[in-house]
Amino acid sequence: MKKKFINSLTLVAIAFLLTNCVSVKVDSTQEKSKIVLVEKETSAFTKLASIENVFKVEKRPTNSHFTNNYEIWFQQPIDYNDLSKGTFPQRVLLGYVGDSKPVIVELQGYGIYTEKAGELANHYEANQLTIEHRYFNNSKPETIDWNTLKVAAAAKDQAMIISEIRKALYPSAKFVTTGISKGCQTTMAHRRFFPNNVDASVCYVGPLNYQREDPRVYSFLKNVGTEAQRNQIKAFQESCFQHKDFLLNKLKEISKENNYEWEMGVEKALTYSILEYPFAFWQWGNDTDSIPSSNAPSEDIYNHLFKIAGYGFFETNAVDDLQSYFWAALTEQGIYGYETALFKEHIGTDKIYDFEWAFPEGISKVYDLKPMQKIKEFLDVKAEKMLFIYGEYDAWSATAVELSETAKERELYKFVKEKGSHTTRIKTFDIEDQKTIYQIIDSWIE
Repeated sequence: MKKKFINSLTLVAIAFLLTNCVSVKVDSTQEKSKIVLVEKETSAFTKLASIENVFKVEKRPTNSHFTNNYEIWFQQPIDYNDLSKGTFPQRVLLGYVGDSKPVIVELQGYGIYTEKAGELANHYEANQLTIEHRYFNNSKPETIDWNTLKVAAAAKDQAMIISEIRKALYPSAKFVTTGISKGCQTTMAHRRFFPNNVDASVCYVGPLNYQREDPRVYSFLKNVGTEAQRNQIKAFQESCFQHKDFLLNKLKEISKENNYEWEMGVEKALTYSILEYPFAFWQWGNDTDSIPSSNAPSEDIYNHLFKIAGYGFFETNAVDDLQSYFWAALTEQGIYGYETALFKEHIGTDKIYDFEWAFPEGISKVYDLKPMQKIKEFLDVKAEKMLFIYGEYDAWSATAVELSETAKERELYKFVKEKGSHTTRIKTFDIEDQKTIYQIIDSWIE
C-alpha cells in the first residue's frame, strides 16, 4: 500500500511538471527560466516522495527566504526494540533554498510552532529542516505507550530523518542542528547518540539536569540578581499569601469564565503558582519595577501574579497538552521543584513541592539518572563543534552546560548574555560577540 501511494505521488509530480512545461513558451529567456524553476521544484518534491518511510508530502505556501516549502510525514517505529508495536506519524517541515546552501536542522523539543525561518537559517539564507518531537501535536500514535518516549528513541527518529533528507536532496551540504530550551536538550541528546549525523550544533538556553528536581535551581534563585531584587520578589510572594482569600476567589471566578480545571484543586494550584513566581520571573527577564508594592490593591497583586506565572503550567487541560513534556522531565530529562520552608506558616509544610502529580493518570516511574549523565560525559570528553547560548538571569541557566578543560580544543564554546533571559539569542548579544559567534559557525559550514 505504501509503495502504491508513493508511486501516486510521483505520478502527480510528473504530471505537474508536464502540465507546466506544455504551457510555457520557449522563445524567451524569461520563459525558459520558468521551466528550469518548475523542474527544480518538482524534482525536490519527487525526491522527498520517494523516501521509503515518507507517506505524505505536501507543498506549503512559501515564507521567509525559502523558494519552496514542504510538509513531510514520516512513518516511525513506536519502539525500535519491538517493531511489532507498530508505527506513528512524524511531522517534518522543509524550507528549501537549494543544495548549495547549508541545512539548518531545527530540533523541536515539543510540537512545531512555526513554519518560518529561525535565527540561523535567516542569517545564512539556508535551507531549514524542522523536526517535530515524537508524541507532540499529531506526531504520535493513537494510544501512547509512555515507556517508548525516551531520549534515545527520539534521537533515532531525528537521525533517520536527517540521513534520508541528506541522501535525497543534500548529499554534499553541511548540516547544523539547533534547538531552543527543550529543543537544546533534544539537540544534545541527538549528538550524544549520533555524533557524526551532522557537522555542528548550536544550542540555546537548554538545561542539563542531573536529578529529577535538580537542587542547583534553589541555589540559583538565592543568588541571581541583587539582594534587593530577591527580597522584593519574596515580599511579593508574602503579599500573595496575605491576600490569599481574594486571590483564591478571583481564581475560581476566572476559572469558571474560562473553563479552567485544576486536577490538584484550585487552592493548591494557587499555592503552586505563588511558588512558581520567582522561577518564571527570572526566566522571562521581568523587571522588579513592575512588582506591586506591599500595600497594592488585591486586584493588582492577582493580575501581576498570573501575568508572570500564567495559567498554563498547572491547569488540567494545559497539563494534558504538555503530558509528553512532563513524562520526559519526570523520567529522564529532569525539572525542578519548589522550596517551601520560607512559607511554612502559610503552606503548613517545609517539604519540596514537586511535579509527581503531572504523571499520566495511574502511571508513575522512577527517574533514570543515566541519560543526562551520559550526555554530560559525552560533552566533557568526546563532543565536537557545539556552541551554547545562555542568558545569565534565566532560571534555566541554573543547570546550564558547564564546559570541561578540553572543550576549546574540541571546538565547544559557551556564550552567556549578561542579565539575559530565556529569550536570549545570538542577536541579543552586542555586535562584537555576534561577530565572534558567527565566525565560529562560519568555520563549521564553509
